Amino acid sequence: MVNLELLKKIVEAPGVSGYEFLGIRDVVIEELKDYVDEIRVDKLGNVIAHKKGNGPRVMLAAHMDKIGVMVNHIDKEGYLHIVPVGGVDPRTLVAQRIRFFTEKGERFGVVGHIPPHIQKPEDRKKAADWDTIVVDVGAESREEAEELGFRVGTVGEFAPAFTKLTENRIATPYLDDRVCLYAMIETAKILENHEADIYFVASVQEEVGLRGARVASYAIDPEIGIAMDVTFAKQVGDKGKIVPKLGGGPVMDVGPNINPKLRAFADEVAKKYDIPLQVEASPRPTGTDANIMQINREGVATAVLSIPIRYMHSQVETADLRDIDLTIKLAKHLLEELKPMDLTP
Repeated sequence: MVNLELLKKIVEAPGVSGYEFLGIRDVVIEELKDYVDEIRVDKLGNVIAHKKGNGPRVMLAAHMDKIGVMVNHIDKEGYLHIVPVGGVDPRTLVAQRIRFFTEKGERFGVVGHIPPHIQKPEDRKKAADWDTIVVDVGAESREEAEELGFRVGTVGEFAPAFTKLTENRIATPYLDDRVCLYAMIETAKILENHEADIYFVASVQEEVGLRGARVASYAIDPEIGIAMDVTFAKQVGDKGKIVPKLGGGPVMDVGPNINPKLRAFADEVAKKYDIPLQVEASPRPTGTDANIMQINREGVATAVLSIPIRYMHSQVETADLRDIDLTIKLAKHLLEELKPMDLTP
């Protein structure tokens, strides 16, 4: 059963790409430290937690960074002008709150919206972009904004808005990838007998180029790399291109980024433990940490284990709690069942 209190804590902890040290890193360390043999933070900021074993060396990675924004100008009237950190769609920011992390602590700002009453008809058809978006932090001048602690380079993220929609469904910013980070942590806690030598990695800077996974996989040199990341669930407007659905269970890719023998093994484990497993076709390298793990050193057998969500990279990402539970169950059994095997395709 999903621990909603812990999930909310993990989702809401600060951690824009490159600034994971602002909050989420300490949460991960606190949650994992009593369930692993050793834990450390590398020079890029990855949390690497090692659960020792004599079997194949496995890296299980979930990225802990968030997309967000950065201040690049404060105008004379005190408005902040911002640029994206990672894949932020500017249209999702209109009439929303942003939580900033200033020299003087947390501050909030709002992205204003010109009321329709005073818009020209042609302007109502225009989408917001980075040239038009400004953030109102309540200041009346540049000097007042600076007195509040804002500087060029101050980072911000979507304001917390964790919402339970129904018994099984939640909506909140940053299920990408905090819901999989939660699942990885819970997997480490319930893991029992295993031969595998397991490294749980809360990776940094995935949203700006898979950077944390690159250095962590080089250091660990795993034989098997499993990325835990969200994927798209069927939603209004997808025109039938999306196959996984909410409530249908965890998702695993097939494609050139995925080792076919490892993928077949996952199918066997899912059937053995009666876990529904959805399939996603990925004809190109996935946009996950598995992409970079696969080509580490002399090559790594990789897989992607995903939780489906709707409305990715927005303030209303939506997930099903049953999918989260089943993903944890599958990750646990995969790691416990892993034995030395030939994974050459």
